[in-house]
Formats: sequence, C-alpha cells, structure tokens
Amino acid sequence: MQVTRRRRPVGKSQGVPDGQRGRRSFTKAGVASVALVFTGASIGYASTVQFGTQHVSELTGKGEVISSDQYIKPIGTRLVINQGKIMGATVSPDGTHVAATVADGGVALVVIDLRSYQVEQVIGHNTTANLQISGNDVGQTSPTYSPDGKSLWIGRTDGYTKFDVGFGGLLSNPVDIAIPANGAEHALSAKAVFSADSSTVYAAVNGQNRVVALNAATGAIEQSWNTGIAPRGIVLVGGKLYVSNEGGRTAVAGDTTINSYGTNVPANPQTGSSTTGTVSVIDTANPSAAVGSIAVGLHPTAVYAAGSTVFVANTNSNTVSVIDTTKNKVVQTISTQPWPEASVGYEPDAISLTSDGRLLVTLGRANAVAVYRFTSAHEPVSYVGLLPTDYFPAEVATVGNQIVVANTRGVDALRPTVAAGHNTHDTTSSLTRFTLPSDQAIRSYTGKVFQYNGWTPGSVQYASGNGNKKPVPVPARIGDPSTIKHVFLIVKENRTYDQVFGDLPQGNGDSTLTQYGEAVTPNQHALAQQFGLYDNFYDVGTNSAEGHNWLMQADDPEYTESSAGEYLRSYDTENDVLGHQESGFIWSGAQAAGKSVKDYGEFQSIENKPAGGTWQNYYCDAKTMAATGAPSAYPIQVGSAIPSLNAVSVPGFPLFDTTVPDVYKAQVWKQDFEKNGPANLNMFWLSNDHTGGSASPAAQVADNDLATGEIVDEITHSKYWKDSAIFIVEDDSQAGLDHVDGHRAPVQVISPWAQHGVVDDHYYSQITMVRTIEQILGIHPMNQLDSAATPMTDAFTSKPNYAPFNAVPNQTSLTLGVSPQPSCGSDVPPGQTSSSVAKANVAATAVPSAEASVAALWKAWASHQHLTGPGAVPDYANPEQMNRYVYYQTTGWTKPYPGDKKIYAPNEVPGGFLPSADSDN
Repeated sequence: MQVTRRRRPVGKSQGVPDGQRGRRSFTKAGVASVALVFTGASIGYASTVQFGTQHVSELTGKGEVISSDQYIKPIGTRLVINQGKIMGATVSPDGTHVAATVADGGVALVVIDLRSYQVEQVIGHNTTANLQISGNDVGQTSPTYSPDGKSLWIGRTDGYTKFDVGFGGLLSNPVDIAIPANGAEHALSAKAVFSADSSTVYAAVNGQNRVVALNAATGAIEQSWNTGIAPRGIVLVGGKLYVSNEGGRTAVAGDTTINSYGTNVPANPQTGSSTTGTVSVIDTANPSAAVGSIAVGLHPTAVYAAGSTVFVANTNSNTVSVIDTTKNKVVQTISTQPWPEASVGYEPDAISLTSDGRLLVTLGRANAVAVYRFTSAHEPVSYVGLLPTDYFPAEVATVGNQIVVANTRGVDALRPTVAAGHNTHDTTSSLTRFTLPSDQAIRSYTGKVFQYNGWTPGSVQYASGNGNKKPVPVPARIGDPSTIKHVFLIVKENRTYDQVFGDLPQGNGDSTLTQYGEAVTPNQHALAQQFGLYDNFYDVGTNSAEGHNWLMQADDPEYTESSAGEYLRSYDTENDVLGHQESGFIWSGAQAAGKSVKDYGEFQSIENKPAGGTWQNYYCDAKTMAATGAPSAYPIQVGSAIPSLNAVSVPGFPLFDTTVPDVYKAQVWKQDFEKNGPANLNMFWLSNDHTGGSASPAAQVADNDLATGEIVDEITHSKYWKDSAIFIVEDDSQAGLDHVDGHRAPVQVISPWAQHGVVDDHYYSQITMVRTIEQILGIHPMNQLDSAATPMTDAFTSKPNYAPFNAVPNQTSLTLGVSPQPSCGSDVPPGQTSSSVAKANVAATAVPSAEASVAALWKAWASHQHLTGPGAVPDYANPEQMNRYVYYQTTGWTKPYPGDKKIYAPNEVPGGFLPSADSDN
C-alpha cells in the first residue's frame, strides 16, 4: 500500500469545510511517497500514516481520531459524561450505580444509574451541581461505598467527604471528615476501605505516607501506621491491609533521591524515575505489629483482592504482581506488554476478575483492556488478547454478566459548549459496558486494538552498521546518518492554531477566533510564509503539566493523568519524581545515543533572581546586552531537581517566568551560542505567550514572537545553519478556541532541509514531532507511543534551501501595560512614534466606563491567581476564567468572548468556579 503526501502551495486559499478535508485539490510538492511494509526487515512506519489528512475529533470508519496518535472505537455501548474527566469510579454494592469523581468540569462527583445508563446526580461546588459540597478537590482514586451500600466516601485534599446513600442511589447529607495537614503536607486522601463490620474506615493518606483508621461514625482518627511513599490503593484481606506505595520504599543512606511532595524518593539520576515500588502490609488485628513490605514493580497503583490473592498494577513497569497473602510474597509477575516493539508505555492501572476466571487489566495509555486466563496465584496466567475502550481507561468492574469500564478522557475535548470554538478543557469522560466475549472473539478484537494504536512490525529499526550510507534529513533507521546535526526545540505556551494563524487565508483557519494575528506575531507569520504552514498539528495535553511531559517524555505518565483532580501534590512534574517514566526523557535518550544536550529553561524547576530583577530592568538589560555584548547585570540562578537535566542546563536562562521578557532570554541564549556553539539537542522554554505577566497580553505575545524571530535569525545566519533544524511548538493549546479541535496548535519546522512555501494538511502531533527528532539524532523511542509514531518525513526534502530568515521588527509595543515604564524608555516599534505608543499604552489598560465595575472584579480575581512574581504558577487560574480575562484585555473590554452573550464577571463564567483546586479566591 502506498500513501502519497499532498500539499498546497502557500498563498492558495482553500475555504473547504472540515468534513471535506482530504477531498480538496492539492498541488504535489515533489516529495516521494511513503510505503508501508509490515513484514521482514523492511522499514515499517506506524500510526500517523493511516490518519492521512484526517483531523482530531473526526469520525472515520476506524473510529474517532484523537490527538495522541490513536483511534478510539470501544467495544459495547458508551455513555459520554460531560462533567469532566473521571479520576476514579466504583460500582455500588447492589450493582445499580456508579459513583465517579471527576475533574476539569467544575464539579467533584457524578452518580450514574446503570439501569437507565444516565447521569443521575451531579455533586460539587458549582451552580450546575444539584448537591453542593465544600469544594471540587478530589484525589486520584475511586470513591468507596460501605458494604451495606448506605454511605459513600470520596477522598479530598485534607480528608474525606461522606454521603448518605438514599433510595434510588441518590446521595445526600455531605459531611467533611478532616485529616489535618502536617505542616505543608496535606493529607491528599487516596483509596479507603471498610472493616468487615463497617465500624472502621482504613484510609491511605497519600500526602503523609501513612494509613489511618477512622471511626466510620465520627470520623475520628483512631490509629495511624507509616507506610512506604505515596500510598494509593488499599484492600483488606483476612484482617490485613495491602497498600500500594507509588513511590516505593523509604530512602536509606546511599540512595540517590529526587523529591516528591517533601519526601526524598529513591530515584535514577539519569532517567529521573523512581527505582522501587512496594506494598505495605498492616495487620489490623495487631495494630502495634511492624508494618510489612513486599517489593513489586514501579509505581504500583491499583490493588485488587480475590480470595487470598492480591493483584497489583505496576503502572510504570507495565506488569501486574500477583501476591499470595498466605505467604505475603509475589508468586507471579504478569507482563502487560502486548506489542513487541516497545516494552513500556501501556500503563496498567485497574484490575478485575470475572467469575469464570478471566483477569481484566486496563491499559490506560493503550485504550484497551487486556484479558488473561487465571486459575490460581501459583499457576501462570495465559494471555487471551485485547478489547478496545474509550480514551484512557482507568477503572474496570464486573457487574453481573456485564463489564463496566470508566474512561478518564472519554471522547476527549468534545463537551457541548456555547462557545464559538473548541478548547482543550471541554473535557469528557465515559463509561463503556459490554458482555465479555469468548476468548476467540477477544483475539479478533486484538487486531483492532493494534490498528487503533498503530502498532505495526518494524516500526523501530536500527542502523545495520554500514557506515557508508548517504545522509538524509530523517533517516529511516535509528542511527543512520542525517544531514541534520543540531536540533533546536523551542517550547512556547498555550495557543491554538486559530488564535495565531486563523488570519492566514491559505490555511484551514477561522479569523473570527484570531487574537494574536500578524500585527502581534509578524515573525511567526513570516516563518510560516517562508518555511511552510502546518494546519493539522495537535498538542496532546490539556494543560502545561501534561504538555511539557508530552514533549519531554512522549507521554503524560499516569501519575499526572490521574492527579488532575487536586494537583496539590504536584502540578508541573518537573520536580516530582512520580511524574517521570522509567525510560527517561528525550535529553537522557540523546545522551545515551552519544549526543550533546543544552537546556535553556525547559523542564526547569529552580530559579533565584537577584535584587532588582524586575521586568523593567530585564527589558533594559536585554537592550544593553544586544548593543554591547555585555553579560547580564541581573544574572538569574536556575537549576533542576533532575541530575541529568541539571548537568546540561545553561546558567542564567530563566524557567517559566512571565516577569522576565523573552527578548532577555534570547540574549542570554545568543551570548552562549556565539561563545560556545550549539549542542546536538537544544531545548528552550519561551513562556511569555502564556500571558498574565507584567505587560499586556498582546505585548507579551509580541515579545515572545520577537524573541523567537531573533533566535531563528541568529541560527540561520550562523555556520551551523547548514545542518540544523528548528522545531517551534506550544506546550499545549489550552488558552483559546479553535474551530477544528481544542488540541490543534501552531507548529513550525525550520531548516534548510525543510519544505519551503507549502501548506501541509497531514495529521501531525507532538508525538510525531518527538519521533522525528529521535530519528534525526538516533535516539531510542521512549515508549509505545513514539515507537508507533510516524516521523514527519515529508516535512523535509533532500534538496536544501540555505536562505536565512531575517527577523521582523515587532509591530506591537513590548512595553504596553507595563507600570512604571522602563527607565530606558518605552518600546517604540518602527513606523510608530513615542506619542502613539504612549496613547496605545493608555489604551492597553483603559476600560470603557460601562465595563469598569466588571473589570474591577476581574482585577481582584487576578490578584489571587499567582500570575506573576516569585510565586507564579503556570495554569493556577481556572482556564475558563483565565481565557476570558486575557481576551477582554486583548480586545480592550469591548467584546464578549466568542460564543458568549456579554462580558462576564468572574463568577458568571460558564465552567468557572470559586473556590476550586486551582484558584484560592
């Protein structure tokens, strides 16, 4: 089978509806087609070839396209839940209801009637909830019903909320049960289990590394036991508690450690991953007895008991440990690696056992349930096959003759909204249910799961050792020579394609959603004209914590995926060992391949500024550095919690910090580049297009655009240009709307070896971009996702064009909204005057009298959102509110947000909620 890539020349407008994409008239750009060969020693490429020009959220014969290089088409029937992502779910003892904690939708809990297959009750701190509770902070694990089904407990930041369960399964009478914070360590309550007589609730206190016994009637703490690090799952077998410790054992002298929520976790300094996983054993009949410990795989999460057997999902090791509780010993380890090409990245996260002995294990990142035949703990299981699910299955249960699966992301960001476009926070989840097929039928479904994931033979192949091969831009085999020796990965923040490029008529854009068009981003527009426009590229994550993981790990590990309900343990996982996969990062992979690395801010977690380190001083400092070549007068100290990254971090380059202009960051990089040259892999974090900093939103985006243009200009005029490639990507696309899908984002591929002057409509994603970098630099793929991804081969050509890029002066003043203005003077773009800039600066902060009162409410709201200063936190604010606040500022408080009927006050925003897990108002 052959697939020919098709392109349109830049400048040719195509006003074709989304549903007709792939049927447009294209002009071929002279690029060889890619052949799919699935057997023998030939080159085989995987998932993204099959997508062609399909777009995310498009329904096809193979299923719905999602942004993680996968299709979803689940077995059975589906119930889409539009209240957010499921964090955990549990079936009531009578099998009639499912209680599911949810996040990213403004509520905390939904109750689903399995008989009507409908959401019956919505609970949270929000006007849309029909039962109010004190907050929407929920943990990683499922709720717990009492054995008699008369009460339900859900884990919260500092304890639990318990409900009465009434007639018809409806909840009432919420009561908060407190587990006090221990200094800075909140309880971060995880899974709970009732004693046999229902008088006691045993609770895993994740944030304090302990288990407590709570009086079920009063909530009083009656007993406490220390466990391993980050206890999460818990079951009771024969009077003993078996508790999974996601961070493993407590560190001892001589261990290399990385921090997680105040605890030093034994860790690998190169990959950044934890190195142990344990299950604590607590004898409730003898509370004073020492707590036992059983070694299992990495990141044990779900635990499931059947008789005297306990199953443990080792999410990072991609295995299930089988514990014989009569011996407190692992007697069998089950592999959950269905595809031979990659050993990690499937992420088993839930377990169940049917009455006929079939063991079910959800594989979160493979969108599948793995089925095994189980006889006894000591008898090896036999693998049956895979069943397809919706996006990221996280719970599985047997209910009569039905299997019920709770899927964290459901059908992705397709929640019905009133907005004029789509946003990544339009998150859904789903339940799917089905009668378990015969083993023979399961084997037939297995092939479909392989197809949906793009798992094909030969997806990862290596150089044969012949050193005489002709270099090509993107080699087919890892380790073969490339014409590209230096890769520059520039990571920006939070914009959709339509927000930036919707004004380009040759692309599939919607100009009504464009906030930062050519007047604000002239360099990005000029780069698109010179090097090409990619209008079908997708960021995978919902937010920054996920987005930087996708770029650095080609995955958002289950720890971060399941933490979205509270994020008080950690949000950005740069400094949390539990957010790191076993196989490491793109930089550690580059080092393993013998390549050099330099990091400029990306994935950094430590920053200290000197006195006088204000936005104004850094702006003036950047001008001085550019004019004289002098070093910074206000050098910043930066670092990483991860030793392997700290070793390659360039001193003085800030991390995420909107109080430092990006043009200053560009000067810090330029001085290092001109003195020391580039590495093979160069990573940047240019974060000011995030907005929320010292300047107005448009000025911040313009600052980011100019810094990007200056960096590209410098590289393309250097001796390194001939063998360089620059990838410019957003970490996520959450801060705006897009008419195709909320995950669609701008990307740019810049190189002498890149296609010039074309519009490329083919499906690409952050994962395919990472795989492209891996192929160029000879890096082993990190997991099953990038192993299955197709490199962006057709974005490149064998006929180089060495024409450099000349940076375009900014058209929007970089000092708009800054108060006071810098001592070196306001920024006056070419063609403008000091007087016009002064007027624009007044306009940037002016508010029409009719909106003065609502603007004052927003100003008060913003003061609580940690947008700037030493305590700045990416994505702290509720996204529905933040996006409107920035839009109102950008449009001068003259327009409602697209799809809204008026300019809302903070508490009027649909989907906004105060207080919440990510807002302290």
